[in-house]
Amino acid sequence: MDKIIEINNLVKHYHVGTETIRALRSVSLTIDKNEYVAIMGPSGSGKSTLMNILGCLDTPTGGDYVLNNTNVSHLEDDQLAEIRNKEIGFVFQTFNLLPRYSALENVSLPLIYAGVNKEERFERAESVLVSVGLEDRMTHKPNELSGGQRQRVAVARAMVNSPSIILADEPTGNLDSKTSIDILNLFDQIHKRGNTIILVTHEEDIAQHAHRIIRLKDGMIESDEINKDPVSLN
Repeated sequence: MDKIIEINNLVKHYHVGTETIRALRSVSLTIDKNEYVAIMGPSGSGKSTLMNILGCLDTPTGGDYVLNNTNVSHLEDDQLAEIRNKEIGFVFQTFNLLPRYSALENVSLPLIYAGVNKEERFERAESVLVSVGLEDRMTHKPNELSGGQRQRVAVARAMVNSPSIILADEPTGNLDSKTSIDILNLFDQIHKRGNTIILVTHEEDIAQHAHRIIRLKDGMIESDEINKDPVSLN
């Protein structure tokens, strides 16, 4: 398999007053294209820090991060922003939708930053909204949608740029059990189409849908195992 992510001896330190917080301590791992990986760990384990670095939202204090053959470890903010927009689709727990924009407009936003013309933006946004089952909700604003529908809009927005990776941070955290299953089913479908998915969660039952589970503790990888019997909803 082709590697999409390779990190070597990743270290991240934060300074709080006179104290140094060692959030990541020499973390190394690789993720191949079309893997479905869950990153788990309790509060303070370093999983959010690792997610921020994997998503090019932050840079490490030390070590190397190679994303799709590009070493992004020490790039400037504008370079990171360009790579984020091209390579990574984000799905957040709180949806992060703009309230005054329709579903279609929200989904098309990443394409504005990519310099895509308006006609093509809306064509591509319509296509991904159909793929997540929201063809009849395109003109609705977030307050006119259920929690599950909002998260589907967020997933569509993450997919619209055809990114290398879908990075989902606690994507079912604000959803009820039935709606959570619907969203996990959607991730399963996306993975089967060939996308790489990284799911950050603290919930064991959510992680069991992934095909590989990486567990962090005290800023280090505690275990990295193939899930031999992932939960399948199809």
